[in-house]
Amino acid sequence: MSQRTKQLRRVALSGLLGTAVEFYDFLVYGTVAAVAFGELFFPGADPAVGTIAAFGTFAAGYVARPLGGIVFGHFGDRLGRKSMLLLTMGLMGGASFLIGLLPTYDTVGVWAPLLLITLRVVQGIAIGGEWGGATLMVVEHAGARRRGLWSSFTQLGAPLGSLLSAAVVALVVTLPKEEFMQWGWRVPFLLSVVLLGVGLFVRLKVVESPLFAEVKQERGTARLPILDVLRRPRPVLLACCVGIGAFTTQSLLTSYLISYATGIGYARPQALTALTVSSSVALVVLPCASVLSDRIGRRPVVLAGALLSAALAFPVLALVDSGSPGLLILAVVLGHGIAQSMMYGPLGALFSEMFGTRVRYTGASLGYQGATLIGAGFSPMIAGALVAGSGNGTPIALLMCGGSLITAVSLWFVRETGKDALTHTTDQPTNPAAPAAPAAPAKEASA
Repeated sequence: MSQRTKQLRRVALSGLLGTAVEFYDFLVYGTVAAVAFGELFFPGADPAVGTIAAFGTFAAGYVARPLGGIVFGHFGDRLGRKSMLLLTMGLMGGASFLIGLLPTYDTVGVWAPLLLITLRVVQGIAIGGEWGGATLMVVEHAGARRRGLWSSFTQLGAPLGSLLSAAVVALVVTLPKEEFMQWGWRVPFLLSVVLLGVGLFVRLKVVESPLFAEVKQERGTARLPILDVLRRPRPVLLACCVGIGAFTTQSLLTSYLISYATGIGYARPQALTALTVSSSVALVVLPCASVLSDRIGRRPVVLAGALLSAALAFPVLALVDSGSPGLLILAVVLGHGIAQSMMYGPLGALFSEMFGTRVRYTGASLGYQGATLIGAGFSPMIAGALVAGSGNGTPIALLMCGGSLITAVSLWFVRETGKDALTHTTDQPTNPAAPAAPAAPAKEASA
């Protein structure tokens, strides 16, 4: 095995473990918020208002994600990918651990929700910088032919982190309610310190992106990458719109689903079991979709997932409303494990290919985090308000369908990039009918 192949595998493992740690920490919050934070940090309110308030702090994390994308994207494009990845992981793990130590409202009053929101914002900033750096490290090491395959390792961090978070929370919710509310909810957050240690150990062993090192030596880095990206905003806006469907479906069928399902009579372990099974299915579907995107292109695979998600929106809701635990599992597997994974899998490669090396960290991060802000950050809160007002789950299906259709329409304006070499400039047309602009050749291998 060549040294280059060994390094590529190490980078892929680093991306997988690092992103899994980040998503575990981030999604544990969403899961516990659905079952405990309304009572612990927002007591005295109507139950529906308490849930909305808890998910308001969830949205605070998502609002901070674009900020993290800008900050870490700037320094990642100027100083390098690796150092930013170590910093983002440390911030995320530290914030998650501190959430596990927070006093509740009964102990310190209004300071409890304020501290919770502050740490949630730190989580959002950290994960805003994590995804872009982890994905680019893999893509820029991978060569020309199998970027979808190798970038899928980073994308797998999301369902793996979801699987870990759902499994850990599923264990602690089996505690008697009094014990869970006293100390059990803290366990998933405190365990993050173990995952943090493993992730940092692996990440310290990877080397800097060869494409970034090449560009830095030959042309220097961009002084203000964000300005270069915003001078040509179309790629970042399109990336944001393309990602909306995947993140709307993800948030509605993972974090918000727990609150909705328990509200209509499911036991908490039943809802968490559905998430665990769905995440396990996603671990298979997601890399398959990514590999397929290497063969037939990014756009067809994402489009198929978006149309499938839109078509399944109301059937999925009907399965959830049936009251059957088995049909609940089937609903989440269809909507999240299959349709959402088809949309999400190729995004790492697609977003990376839409930007040049000098601004790739900033551009890809802004597109991705903008999509999460719109698609996932506010969906649980909006769904909670609309469901409370309407008395039924129809708004869930409408939001899921609408987000997926936005993705489907936006793909028309995105040029297929699956067979392109990674370029050093952002001068890439986004209309599929437009010819490609000349670009400086990239020195890519064909791993």
